[in-house]
Amino acid sequence: MSVRSALPGVDCSTNKVSAPLTPPLLGASLAELTAWVQQQGQPAYRGKQLHEWIYHKQVRSLAEISVFPKQWRAEIANTAIGRSTIHYRCVAGDGTVKYLLRLADGYIIETVGIPTPKRLTVCVSTQVGCPMGCDFCATGKGGYKRNLGRHEIIDQVLTVQQDFQQRVSHVVFMGMGEPLLNTDNVLGAIKSLNQDVGIGQRCITVSTVGIRDRIRKFAQYQLQVTLAVSLHAPNQSLREKLIPSARSYPLELLLAECREYVELTGRRVTFEYILLAGVNDFPEQAAELAQRLRRFQSHVNLIPYNPISEADYKRPWSDRIAAFVKVLKQNHIAVSVRYSRGLEANAACGQLRASKE
Repeated sequence: MSVRSALPGVDCSTNKVSAPLTPPLLGASLAELTAWVQQQGQPAYRGKQLHEWIYHKQVRSLAEISVFPKQWRAEIANTAIGRSTIHYRCVAGDGTVKYLLRLADGYIIETVGIPTPKRLTVCVSTQVGCPMGCDFCATGKGGYKRNLGRHEIIDQVLTVQQDFQQRVSHVVFMGMGEPLLNTDNVLGAIKSLNQDVGIGQRCITVSTVGIRDRIRKFAQYQLQVTLAVSLHAPNQSLREKLIPSARSYPLELLLAECREYVELTGRRVTFEYILLAGVNDFPEQAAELAQRLRRFQSHVNLIPYNPISEADYKRPWSDRIAAFVKVLKQNHIAVSVRYSRGLEANAACGQLRASKE
């Protein structure tokens, strides 16, 4: 059995590509791991042991699996599990932890652990950088390098779980990158997080700015995850200014696809709307947004802007936010305001840039 081919490694001191890595095991199911150990000439029960040590004991090397025979451990010592290394760790005043993780090829991605009294949420990245180029987002300013593999997504959750010494309860695909441009690996990661790590699908959220036809295709998998769609504007002209990709994917088509998603899955859509002072936070814009979402099984999640050095936008005053909420509620639109965690550590929504700043 092949457990997927890995990307080549990169020596960061020389920028030279090293020899190919052994295919990583992280992301493989119990059945796949069982088939793999049998191919190595081991009994089937070793597959269950391997699964336990990878996903629940969270080992980073097969050499750590003490229940395996010593000689076999030596033989498989170079088999990669697929774990990253923590390049940088920063704790914000609210307890949110920002991680910069170094991948096998030397690229750096950002992951955020968000603790509350009743849950531990991980904000995971799906790409190295992001190709969408949203004007208010730090990630898009840095450009796009590549998609993350399934194992690189799962690794982020295990890293946070191991560091906090606490079970991760929720995962949000809201980090670096556009998840629906990496659908296969995102779907594989969701399946593994659910079946192997033990996180319920209803505790997983996938956020997208909207890619033509991808929401419809995503709906066909009939997942129980929450779909969050980034709108950030009540009309096409303003959305094009904030989100370059909107030029080729009009708002009306996006909303039509979201309605199909609701019909196919029976699950409501969350619409994310970053409030930018003097740009999209006027009461009349709230009324326009309400008009578009009327009779729509949805929820609006308002996010006051989190400042970045690469843009001049400002966060609205609290009374402006309250006025926007009032208009939506008057129009019977379900709405909540989400104040992002990790702001002072540059770990909040829109601030992820894979740097220590």
